[in-house]
Amino acid sequence: MTASSSPVFSRRWLKRITIALVAIFVVSLLGYAYASPYIALNRIKRAADARDAATLNEYVDYPALRTSLKAEVGEMLEKRIGAQHSSNPLLLFGAAIGAALIGPLVDAYATPNGVAALLNGMPPRGEPGERPPATVAGEPAQQAPSAPAQPAPPASAPMPATPASAAVPPARPQSTARYRGINEFVVTWRHSADEPRYAAVLQRHGLFTWKLAAVELNDDN
Repeated sequence: MTASSSPVFSRRWLKRITIALVAIFVVSLLGYAYASPYIALNRIKRAADARDAATLNEYVDYPALRTSLKAEVGEMLEKRIGAQHSSNPLLLFGAAIGAALIGPLVDAYATPNGVAALLNGMPPRGEPGERPPATVAGEPAQQAPSAPAQPAPPASAPMPATPASAAVPPARPQSTARYRGINEFVVTWRHSADEPRYAAVLQRHGLFTWKLAAVELNDDN
């Protein structure tokens, strides 16, 4: 009787082990799927800070990002001119000039430097001749060339006091990250309560792949 029940007992245990393994696999798969945009965001930021163009090409949808930047900067300029009474012909002339500057600004920000700026709390402001900074907060500072030695001032001459504000670095923007639908993941930055938020939008490509595809620069809430 024991011998005849042994195969049944083994099959039951095999079935239970199989079900448990399948459940573990499914839970792990769902966990990785949920975490995938956070992983992608970390890789994008690391690649942008390192100016790793090859990796960024895998994680940034540059055509979509360019389209989004063009629309958002254009809307920013329209709001700025509208707030200053668009009936003024000089302001309308300035708006035309501003529209002509959108292309170069978009070209400058749809680059590794621009992506690094976007992901470090430094979005475009729509200023003439604006370019993303060559280095951004969070990157290792490059050593500046040593300057020629200057003669020491006389002992009796008091040294000018350094303003306290100059010694304090600017506060880093507060950021939050969340899903905004199954296929959209949004990272939002805000420097202070007096400044508008802005966001970078990652969109799903396939099951686990995410790409930076858009920015939102005009959220006043």
